[in-house]
Amino acid sequence: MKLFRYVILTLLGALGLLCFSCIDDDITTSPSAVLTFSRDTVSFDTVFTEIGTPTARLIVRNPNKKGVSISYIGFKDPETRYRLNVDGQSGQTFHDVEIRGRDSIYVFIECRPEASPTSEPALIEDQLQFVTNGNTQEVTVEAWGQNVTRLHGVVMESDMTLDATQPYVVFDSLVVSEGTTLHVTPGTRLLFHDDAKLRVEGTLDARGEAGRLIDMRGDRLDNVLPDISYDIMAGQWGGVSFAPGSFGNRMEYVNLRSSKTGVTVDSCADLSRQKLLLVNSWLHNSQGNVLTSRYANVDAYGCVFSEAANDVVALYGGRHKFVQCTFANYYLFSAITGSMIALYHALPEDVAGSDQPLMEAEFENGIIYGLGSELNEGDLTGSSVYLRRMLLGSKGEDDANFLECIWDSDPLFYTVREDYIFDYRLRPESPAIGAGYSTYVTDLCRYDMYGLNRLAAGAPDLGAFVYVSPPPEE
Repeated sequence: MKLFRYVILTLLGALGLLCFSCIDDDITTSPSAVLTFSRDTVSFDTVFTEIGTPTARLIVRNPNKKGVSISYIGFKDPETRYRLNVDGQSGQTFHDVEIRGRDSIYVFIECRPEASPTSEPALIEDQLQFVTNGNTQEVTVEAWGQNVTRLHGVVMESDMTLDATQPYVVFDSLVVSEGTTLHVTPGTRLLFHDDAKLRVEGTLDARGEAGRLIDMRGDRLDNVLPDISYDIMAGQWGGVSFAPGSFGNRMEYVNLRSSKTGVTVDSCADLSRQKLLLVNSWLHNSQGNVLTSRYANVDAYGCVFSEAANDVVALYGGRHKFVQCTFANYYLFSAITGSMIALYHALPEDVAGSDQPLMEAEFENGIIYGLGSELNEGDLTGSSVYLRRMLLGSKGEDDANFLECIWDSDPLFYTVREDYIFDYRLRPESPAIGAGYSTYVTDLCRYDMYGLNRLAAGAPDLGAFVYVSPPPEE
């Protein structure tokens, strides 16, 4: 039996050697033996000058039966800003690279743009050349290099203005010291490196305008998937925090997203002064809450609060007013553990053992809808929290705290979570269209984030956006 097994193993080994020897390792010299590539253009998103790009991958295939020897791999421009790694080896040019028949190799490409003389993005383009048997094939490589202003651990000693001339990249932190004001003008882009944060101990005055929102986001501009921007990833940077002694802050037409903690406000129960005013802004996509307010005086008009792993908006006591706002949650990256609006220290029983005042809060002409619970408190009896003319997805009835609300309704957003579309404008059949009360519309929310007049058609729509009829289909 052992002899039989030995014979079988010997025969199998011999057969394997025979099959291996049948592989054609010959190198063809025919000019018709061309290569194929996984793509004809390697494109990088906009990248910052003097900072390297992510690595792009190109697959080079030999579709021929016989092997080929690539006599040259390199860029057409000898002063190129691109760098190569071919099959595990780094360099600028490569010679006599063999690919066996019907096999492939990997080419990895990076770019380090140099500073440009203009504040506008500059195109960096080159051709990656492959010469095989006298035949030259080219793959276009392109990137846009953008000059940026780098802010490394800046602690402001006097007032500062940031404008839209070129983006700012914040490393570590940007601290607005007590007694100073940070002014941010329309169209400014504030990009935060990993874990970087904005700490406001003085005053933040960030005022964009319709069509020129202020961007506050992470500094990754590439794609996490071939067609999906890294911008959808939460937790890229720390967030914005307002210290207890900071008052008179304003964020208008601000798009703040993809942070760990969103906006955090603390004023130690001093409600005599407004802590933060939010107008026509979008706070979204946070690993924690997008807005946390602790015993502060915070108002919001025409804003969207959306996508959070915990509570979308968490309010602890304090005095708050939200008019024409949309609260929604379609968070992607984990289970949702909180509510769209969480009210803490709002009910009479919450005051036991605490010297903090109970919450005063008003919500008017808004929408609360999405995944997870809408409110952490279903019964607000005895509280000073009032929801007036709000659309909710849950079933319920009006009472002394819920006034003329629209229950058990879908606002019909354009949002499609599985396609990474988060659009909180209203579809034509939405019950929120024309359902608001004009008496709740003040000058602060007369116009929406797109500059559209809420009262142009009579009764305002609920939520942050004015409904616009879609164009007719062709």
